[in-house]
Amino acid sequence: MKVHVAVVQTNPIFGEVKKNIQDALDLMETVKADLYVLPELFNTGYNFIDQKESIALAEEAGGMTCKMLCKFTKKQMCYIAYGFAEKADTIYNSSSLIGPEGFIGVYRKVHLFYRENILFAPGNLGFPVFDLPFGKIGMMICFDWLYPESTRSLALKGAQLVAHPSNLVLPYCPDGMVTRALENKVFTATADRVGEENRGGIDLKFIGTSEIVAPDGKILFRLGKSEPAIGVVDIDFSLADKKQINEYNHLLKGRRPDQYSL
Repeated sequence: MKVHVAVVQTNPIFGEVKKNIQDALDLMETVKADLYVLPELFNTGYNFIDQKESIALAEEAGGMTCKMLCKFTKKQMCYIAYGFAEKADTIYNSSSLIGPEGFIGVYRKVHLFYRENILFAPGNLGFPVFDLPFGKIGMMICFDWLYPESTRSLALKGAQLVAHPSNLVLPYCPDGMVTRALENKVFTATADRVGEENRGGIDLKFIGTSEIVAPDGKILFRLGKSEPAIGVVDIDFSLADKKQINEYNHLLKGRRPDQYSL
């Protein structure tokens, strides 16, 4: 079964939530997909000056962004993974998974980057995997990629594709995700943003290069560095179940956790 997976590369304007959501939807309307992956904090922008701003722009998992995107999922009979600032017991940098049935689940970023440490609480839900009609989806967010345990945790739980909403400012991730896909034999879908945000004396430039990588490490496509865009590819999720490397080596069964303790 071939599944159409798209990554949506946007250029949000800080604080313009409704416009940012609509801009993403306008891109999504141009491509038919079963699963769309949107960037980290795609609805608010990224460069919060202080925690007051992150609190003011945060919303509950079932809030306005979820409602606006759910209209699309119901109309198109599709699924969306997207990043947002989540208002819960505290404020988290989160990603939600939604579909025609509405809200499915949330992931809260475990490895916070740079000033996120003073804006958000670290994630406390681990790395959940969600069963969709066409396959098993795990989520991580941006800087999580630098910790191999993130993708490995999802692979051990059976994820076939890792949805990876991102706001990348360091140059290493697009090439790093080739290794993450290969060492776990999973698909990865990194949705990054473009543009620049200079706020409060902090100037951040985002690198784009959103991509989807196959379990063999092949880059199925990679978008440009500066323009909003959308890319889609047909994926056979069953390829991510093939963990046998040769007749003697199985990727996951060959692990030696007894030897990894510190």
